[in-house]
Amino acid sequence: MKVVIYWPQISGYMAACWRALVAHPGIEVFVFARRSGGKDSAAFNDELMRGIPHVLVSGDGEVSDADVRRVFDEQKPDIVVINGWHTPAFVKIPFLPGADRVRFIMAMDTPYLGTLRQRYGKYAFKAFFNRMDRVFVTGERCWQLARVLGFKERTIRRGVYGIDQKLLSPLYERRLAQPGGWPKRFLYTGRYAEEKAIDVLMDGYTRYRRLVKDPWPLTCCGTGKFGELIRSTEGVTDRGFVQPTDLPDVLSEHGAFVLASRFDPWPLVIVESCAAGLPIVCSEACGTRVELVRFCWNGCTFATDDPDSLADSLAWIQSRYDQLPAFGARSRVMADPYSAEMWVERWTATFKELTGVGRGAVG
Repeated sequence: MKVVIYWPQISGYMAACWRALVAHPGIEVFVFARRSGGKDSAAFNDELMRGIPHVLVSGDGEVSDADVRRVFDEQKPDIVVINGWHTPAFVKIPFLPGADRVRFIMAMDTPYLGTLRQRYGKYAFKAFFNRMDRVFVTGERCWQLARVLGFKERTIRRGVYGIDQKLLSPLYERRLAQPGGWPKRFLYTGRYAEEKAIDVLMDGYTRYRRLVKDPWPLTCCGTGKFGELIRSTEGVTDRGFVQPTDLPDVLSEHGAFVLASRFDPWPLVIVESCAAGLPIVCSEACGTRVELVRFCWNGCTFATDDPDSLADSLAWIQSRYDQLPAFGARSRVMADPYSAEMWVERWTATFKELTGVGRGAVG
């Protein structure tokens, strides 16, 4: 079985999933992707793709129709996985010569927002959507949009993403074993971009410092236009962009993860932080919170674009210091279904279903 995956950009978590898929017997995998980087983001190292048959193209500008078609013609896939409908060259793949013999799966992470644009998309991309045999979504918010776009329930599968759980899971024990007990330090990792609400994060953190006697410091890892705001906020350390191989050391040094996004379809950083055994503090805009964050169980959520709500949540986490190891243990359990190995289980089951090897199932 030959599977070709067309993906917008490489990342640490997807590389872990693809590598696990490459190791699965009976399936040949080839990945077409753009290099990461660009506005408000740093580049993942190309070494992430070592051991994965692939071609990487420039992360600048539009993906070339010719490059996309060349891979399709050379690889002659049985199944093609396409990430979304936002890359024009990818949308043309189901209509290439020879595509009528191929089964198609679309991956998507966009949440349902009830906008006119989303409702119009059902008709604007109808021909493309009709060629999809299955669609993988992140979770419930995304599942709702898939239905709005016209996909039948029996064609929708949950679990589009996975993470490198083997790398992250041991960090819980490492954190417990540190001298001084559970770390009293908050962590943010991600782009320093508008949609990540760095302004709200800095404002909310500053207000939190006024609420408590001994405020915990905040570490930020990333890059982007709000870097100066981060560096000028009292109590905050800017570590810059951290490659996936270096992330475990950072995660083990902190006691809770915070994400203040004003728009974030399904942030994988929450899944990774859960897998690392961290309590979570995130805004309601974070799609991942629907599947992974439970109030008083492994963290809390706060109102989007509301620095006072964020400040209260940080103070609440600090006041539950003795409970944080239990919160972290529960976070690990919440992340279990999203390991790269479970990702392979979900996807290979669908591959076999489409090629007639296995029975169908609803995800």
